[in-house]
Amino acid sequence: MRDFYNGRLIPCDWRTHKNDELHRLVREIDEEEKYFASKMSADDCERFKKLSNLYSVLSDSEEREIFVYSFTLGARMILDILDEAEKMEL
Repeated sequence: MRDFYNGRLIPCDWRTHKNDELHRLVREIDEEEKYFASKMSADDCERFKKLSNLYSVLSDSEEREIFVYSFTLGARMILDILDEAEKMEL
C-alpha cells in the first residue's frame, strides 16, 4: 500500500520484466519482422513497420482497458465483501 501511495507501483512497468516466455516471444517476433523486412521493398518495409506500430498501440490500449476493468472489478468485490461483513456484525 505504501508503494501505491508513494507512486512506486506502476503496473505497466511490471508487465514483461519477470516473464521469460514473453521475452522469448518478443525476440522471436523481432527476428521474424527483420526477416520479412529484409525481403521487402523500402516502401513495403515502411508500411510493415507502421502496421507493427499500430499493433503495439492496439495492444497497449487493450492492456490498459483490461487493467481498468480488473481493478474496478476487484474494488467492487471488496466493497461487496465489506457490505456483507457489516451485515453479519449486526
